[in-house]
Amino acid sequence: MNNFLKLPTGESVVQNLPWKWGVQGRIFIIGGLGFMFDAWDVTLNGALIPLVSAEWGLDRTTAALLGTGNLVGMALGAFLWGTIADKIGRKKAFTWTLLIFSIFTVAGALAPSFAWFVACRFIAGVGLGGCIPVDYALVGEFTPAKQRGRVLTAMDGWWPVGAALSFFISGWVQATTGNWRLILVVMVLPALLVFWVRRSVPESPLFLVRSGQRAEAAKVIDDLVKRTGATAEPYTLPEAEAAPRLSAGSWFAQLVSIWRFSPKITLVSWSLFLTILLVYYLALTWMPSILADAGMVQSTALFMTSVMALMGLIGVAIAALLVERVGRKWLLGITGPLSALILVMVAVTVNAPTLALIWLLVFGVVVQIAVPVLYTYVSELYPTELRGSGFGWASSFSRLGAGFGPLLFAVMWPVVGLGNLFLVAGALVLVAVIMMAFLAPETKGRALQ
Repeated sequence: MNNFLKLPTGESVVQNLPWKWGVQGRIFIIGGLGFMFDAWDVTLNGALIPLVSAEWGLDRTTAALLGTGNLVGMALGAFLWGTIADKIGRKKAFTWTLLIFSIFTVAGALAPSFAWFVACRFIAGVGLGGCIPVDYALVGEFTPAKQRGRVLTAMDGWWPVGAALSFFISGWVQATTGNWRLILVVMVLPALLVFWVRRSVPESPLFLVRSGQRAEAAKVIDDLVKRTGATAEPYTLPEAEAAPRLSAGSWFAQLVSIWRFSPKITLVSWSLFLTILLVYYLALTWMPSILADAGMVQSTALFMTSVMALMGLIGVAIAALLVERVGRKWLLGITGPLSALILVMVAVTVNAPTLALIWLLVFGVVVQIAVPVLYTYVSELYPTELRGSGFGWASSFSRLGAGFGPLLFAVMWPVVGLGNLFLVAGALVLVAVIMMAFLAPETKGRALQ
């Protein structure tokens, strides 16, 4: 009996396997591609708004509904799919998010009116909004504990890749064909390919264990042990429980559950997502206009904003190197407020273009240290049965900030001033990281619950 009690659990076996690119790395790449399409689609709103405005004769306020509708759809999708993933499994949610996105993106390319186009972009956003919470939950649960911080941090490296692809491919299609609808079609083709590849990804063994599917969990765990070349050893699995069922009340029940699990952790998660990502989305949305107002040619302003996004690859690399050494909380506590402060420097020096661009590129690096560490940290704070929905609800807050924050920013900009607005955003980030310091634990090196 004592020997039995000393056997490792199936979950600990998975989290202590050696890292292999052909096993866990393959899941990282497939999951990261979904994250790439999220970035591609968000960045695409900026390219589409002036093009559809010209076709349908829209004013600026009406055209802005395109971006808001798409991002609100993503906000809805983030918590819907996070809850679905916690109820029916990571694999099913992992696969269907991209399929729904692809179907309604094609429908948007065929839309006969702006109203239909916004509706299609909204539903496509609902599908794509599930990629981040579902992908992070699945990749995190397959990744060994020692590498999990670096791997989940590196997931954010797909964002600047997607943003760059969106900018360059949109420009190329528009320049060669003059047809904005083809921009959507071109984006869907690789998305459908990724959807097909995702069908081969196994279900998360941690989810199978939690939902009482012991035989299926053992099969996945044994296969992982074999494919990674680890030494096979006996392990235990908990007794079978009734598998959770998805119902109309599941989303509210999961919302209640994440607050009941820990009001402090949930408050911190939502606050960090809302404030840090608001700073980033403000820059993505308004930086071209800020630079253009300072006298830069519009095309150059757009190009410099895309370079800012690409600089994020350096930030992600730095985050991946430091996240296991420094810890999640220290990195967030420093880089979150610092990114907002750098935007203040951009605003202060905007009339000195060379200096402003230097600060802008520094911002691209620093903010992309904070964002991937944020995603890693929040995905680790919740137990398996709440990981997708806990991350998803927090992500929904960031999408709402992305949808409505920049609109409020546009109203207040002439009244308060650019630098003061970025200072306010920085103060909000500072409040969030102070709450994190006192209310949430460090997760560096900690096994997933």
